[in-house]
Amino acid sequence: MNRKQLIDLFSEKILENLEFAQACRKTLHQYPCVSGEEAPAAQMISDFVPLAWTTVADVGLMGRVGPQTGQAIALRAELDALPLQEQTGVPFASSNSAMHACGHDVHQAALIAVIRASREIELPYGLVPIFQPREETYPSGALDIVNSGALAEQHIEAIAAAHVHPSIATGCVTTGKTPINAAADEIRIIVTGQGGHGAYPHQANNPLIVLANIASGINEMLTRTISPMHPVVFSVGALNGGEAANVIPDCGELRGTLRTMYTADREKAEAAITRFAESLGQAYGAQVAVEVINGEPVLDNNPQLVDSVDSYLSHLDIEIDEPLRSCGADDFSFYSSEIPGIMAFVGVKNASDLQETSLHQPQFLPDEDAVRRVALTLAAAYVGACDFIDSAPVSQQ
Repeated sequence: MNRKQLIDLFSEKILENLEFAQACRKTLHQYPCVSGEEAPAAQMISDFVPLAWTTVADVGLMGRVGPQTGQAIALRAELDALPLQEQTGVPFASSNSAMHACGHDVHQAALIAVIRASREIELPYGLVPIFQPREETYPSGALDIVNSGALAEQHIEAIAAAHVHPSIATGCVTTGKTPINAAADEIRIIVTGQGGHGAYPHQANNPLIVLANIASGINEMLTRTISPMHPVVFSVGALNGGEAANVIPDCGELRGTLRTMYTADREKAEAAITRFAESLGQAYGAQVAVEVINGEPVLDNNPQLVDSVDSYLSHLDIEIDEPLRSCGADDFSFYSSEIPGIMAFVGVKNASDLQETSLHQPQFLPDEDAVRRVALTLAAAYVGACDFIDSAPVSQQ
């Protein structure tokens, strides 16, 4: 069959399996597992979809449908939930102190629908579903899978994922050519001065004054370091030191997150922050230690995959919206840094009583039909990746 027939058949089979997948979504939503504790979620999925699963990244799952050898295409869904108390009020609300406030339950259910549909189709290339743990925290489950060599063992030539997003209109999908998500790094700055009495600041060296100047000056410094055409964001999340109003402490700590959309800017910004903080410390006669903890790299969508996948989304009458580019981060970027990848964002409306919510909020609840839309997006990504493999030079096949 040709590829348009393939995507039409995928769509038909997804609809046949949709009721089952939506029921799975409700169960997965009701029993969420936080990062690092996803074994029960993985067990539920393996019960829903019996397959020759291989364990990856401690508790994650990797399987294969279609041709069992040769080139393959991977589809990723995340297993973990967030440590939030749900406030949606739906009958299938979380039964514990965790919550799928980022839509990972929808992603899991959608991939279940795609797997079940694909088992009824003669696939041109292997389809490798990955249910990945630890997307929300470090150490990254995606990085563990990349480092394990499992992708190479399965001859993965392209990888795709879809993520629900309330900033996009329901019924729309966005892809967009690179970059679409930022690199995310944690910056930790410790300043050591000299403690003393608050009434005699000249007899001490207040590290909190140094930290305050560093915190208030970093973003201004970055605007003079990175091109204004390139997004860069530094946000202070924690500023700690001291316990009493009249006691100057010996040391203080700042923790923040740095987001950059280009790899060269990432390296430049990290070096500039270190230089800036150390220089201020020297000016005040304090000791400054800067630690950069690298997180996810920039998420780059492969341009050729974008063109191909968009064509199949359009074939399915899915409206393609303007690309959603944000300084958010996703560890899918570890995959796309190694092999051609594409992340799509799927518009959702909120199904709980409070309509104006965003990701990671206790009221966030994608509508039930989101399972179908995410599944169709993953199917379009698989078929688009088939074209991508076909077009690769013979030497790469």
